[in-house]
Amino acid sequence: MGEIDLSLVNWSRAQFALTALYHWIFVPLTLGLSFLCAFFETIYVKTGREEWKNITKFWMTLFGINFAIGVATGIILEFQFGTNWSNYSWMVGDIFGAPLAIEGILAFFLEATFFAVMFFGWNRISRGSHLFATWMVAVGSSLSALWILVANGWMQHPVGMAFNPDTVRFEMQNFWEVLLSPVAIAKFTHTTASSFMVGSLFIITVSSWYLLKNRHTDMAKKSIIVASVFGLLGTGYTAFTGDESGFANGHTQPMKLAAYEGLFNGQIGTPIVAFGIPNAAKRAGDSQEPFLFEISIPKGLSLLANRDINSFVPGINDLVYGNAEQNIMGVEEKMVLGKQAVNSLLAYKEAKKTDNKATAQIALEAFRTNQNYLGYGYLQKAEEAVPPVALTFYTFHIMVFSGVAIGLLFLLFLITSLKGTLMKKRWLLRLGVPSFFLGIIASESGWIVAEVGRQPWAIQDLMPVSVATTNIGVGHVQASFFIFLIIFTALLIAEVKIMLKQIKIGPEGV
Repeated sequence: MGEIDLSLVNWSRAQFALTALYHWIFVPLTLGLSFLCAFFETIYVKTGREEWKNITKFWMTLFGINFAIGVATGIILEFQFGTNWSNYSWMVGDIFGAPLAIEGILAFFLEATFFAVMFFGWNRISRGSHLFATWMVAVGSSLSALWILVANGWMQHPVGMAFNPDTVRFEMQNFWEVLLSPVAIAKFTHTTASSFMVGSLFIITVSSWYLLKNRHTDMAKKSIIVASVFGLLGTGYTAFTGDESGFANGHTQPMKLAAYEGLFNGQIGTPIVAFGIPNAAKRAGDSQEPFLFEISIPKGLSLLANRDINSFVPGINDLVYGNAEQNIMGVEEKMVLGKQAVNSLLAYKEAKKTDNKATAQIALEAFRTNQNYLGYGYLQKAEEAVPPVALTFYTFHIMVFSGVAIGLLFLLFLITSLKGTLMKKRWLLRLGVPSFFLGIIASESGWIVAEVGRQPWAIQDLMPVSVATTNIGVGHVQASFFIFLIIFTALLIAEVKIMLKQIKIGPEGV
């Protein structure tokens, strides 16, 4: 194996993280607001009241602004698989490319086609046809998310494929296994549910500002009631699907689960850390305490990971160094098998070149025996398999606490709205104005947990990020990083300015 340029790897990761985090500012709002627009228009069609049409058109205008910027950042994100991660694209393009192609051909075109009808079809087509177009935009947005998250879910739990030693590529064998992977389903449902919360918070933020300014009060009150109900339902579904994600992590990515709970030594009846301050100096294998301070819920993690309060949950040390009592193979042992797989593959390729069929067959059989540990053969030391624990822990708990706070906020807005006392609760309206940013923080934190928590893997257990990059000069990646930073910042500023201008104009300007 050749030397790996870690500076290239780190800059490529930084650029992808930058693009993904910027893109993820817009995606949850698109997903959530699209369904809220559909609900508003459904009320309009059912009641025939023009005020609901005006409400629909106002929020639809803000949705359109966000949708356009989100598309721009998403296109750049997909191009990076070819520019910065060509080894990854070569090795798994047959699998990873399929859901992305379906997303572009089916979901995005469905979304884009009905997007035009939704915006320009008012008074040109029937109410029912226009409502159908609006719902198709919402469905298309979620379908786009589905296929992208299926691809991401496959990276975190690779199934439905076989490795072809002649082409050195993974090839799809079972499309339905890829699509219906429990990890992919958990990621899709959790992501879309949390996006419903973000979309609802956006409406509460804008509507709270209107009520504080005593402007468009009737529209704001009606919007808040719908958003609060939708947000509460989204909160409950997010909690349920989050539990399913934790269960999936316990079985497919136990290192991620251990990292976001700061668990170094596994135990039977493992508690879950409700609040804690991790010890930044703590490393796998040392004797330091993992936390400076912690508050735990007894046996909570065992229940989350295994649905059994008395089950064993492996910690980082168990996974890195092994635990014979629990029949857990450590990373060190997997590295030995992984290097054997890499060497067997090289021997197979050499034997094929010389047309030595007997040697090729022996090498191929040796490779097949250890191919599930292929990625470990590229690790230099066992501790590389541990993700950044503190970052994963903090972002996970920020996500959870933010979600709880958001759910309580929805409940307060709904209760005061139904009682008719919302206008008197100035303190609640002041809380409502910045609440959208809490939703963005929670959503971004969740994405960080999902992606940082699976490090060092581009494909879980099969390809570390260190061998997934394109062999280009690090200067090219650095230059494009700052170019993208400037472009994305400009796009974000442009969206904020356009949004604020439209909000100040209000529903009269649509």
